[in-house]
Amino acid sequence: MKTDAFDFELPQELIAQHPIEGARDQSRLFCYHRSKQSIKHQGFQEIVSHLHAGDLLVMNNTKVIPSRLRGEKAQSGGKIELLLIEATGHQEWLAMLKPGKRAHPGTLIDLHDRHGEKSGILAKVIDKTESGHFHLRFSDGIDIMELLEKYGEIPLPPYIHREHAPSSNDSVRYQTVYAENEGSVAAPTAGLHFTPALMEALEKKGIQIAYVTLHVGLGTFNPVKAEWVNDHKMHKERYMVSAQTLKMIRDTRKRKGKITAVGTTSLRVLESLALTWKPSDPIQAMHASTDIFIYPPHTFQYTDRLITNFHLPMSSLIMLISAFVSPGDTNGVEQIKRIYNEAIKYQYRFFSYGDAMLIDS
Repeated sequence: MKTDAFDFELPQELIAQHPIEGARDQSRLFCYHRSKQSIKHQGFQEIVSHLHAGDLLVMNNTKVIPSRLRGEKAQSGGKIELLLIEATGHQEWLAMLKPGKRAHPGTLIDLHDRHGEKSGILAKVIDKTESGHFHLRFSDGIDIMELLEKYGEIPLPPYIHREHAPSSNDSVRYQTVYAENEGSVAAPTAGLHFTPALMEALEKKGIQIAYVTLHVGLGTFNPVKAEWVNDHKMHKERYMVSAQTLKMIRDTRKRKGKITAVGTTSLRVLESLALTWKPSDPIQAMHASTDIFIYPPHTFQYTDRLITNFHLPMSSLIMLISAFVSPGDTNGVEQIKRIYNEAIKYQYRFFSYGDAMLIDS
């Protein structure tokens, strides 16, 4: 299957640049029912009506870290931007540098404080990876997480264009209300629509909520560049599933309840889990990494419904969604185009700060 089969035209004005005004759950909900092939247009608060007592909602409780830093090259004074991706050792992080063409091993970066002044904290380029990222070593004695809280910015996606740095509103709205475990450089955006009141309403109806953790990496924004889909290699992401969540999955399957993944990251954890764990297996917490690549004609083991946002053309996520709208065959490739054309016709907002979609079984 060719990658360009997942391309589509999207009017730029439909790419949401800010979170919706008002409460998170004021966003719209595009509902697609697979067996009926029917579409409904609703508000996100109505998600409660689609779930039933005994069902399980699986959410990714990763927390976005303010991983964008600004600074200048100590040697030349040239401005530079850092985006920390993941810790790789003591005081060492993998990062993107912008601009990075002239950065080389030994380059010293003097980090700026929030006023754009030199902080005196240095990061040194150790080496450059084949993917174009850099290994950095920070000054000894510096607590990196404290540094990020003090000087870092929320790393908004590249398709959100702002004249100014992210605002304090972004620090709140580009984070789920249940975020707990720090480690992501991007939000699990399907979860952004949930409010505490909505979650309480779900639980009152008898719908259980379980949490997994998958730290979202930069690869979530990358288009698939291979000409053929099956030539694409996914980036690895770390995930954790508690014993309690495993028990809830097992019990839901036992009572014939449905499992709803909140977002593609939760779905990827569930389907990765299906490769190594069965409900009859012993229950113990799991810590692993996954590079699972889901595309048609994938069949799904632990996911019955999916709540998701609208995704980029030719991304691994649009391929995953295509698989989910028609599991076990390739019909979803054309179906998702019809679905997205309908969403465009009705002016749904796309991508991270956009509206939500429910794919029901």
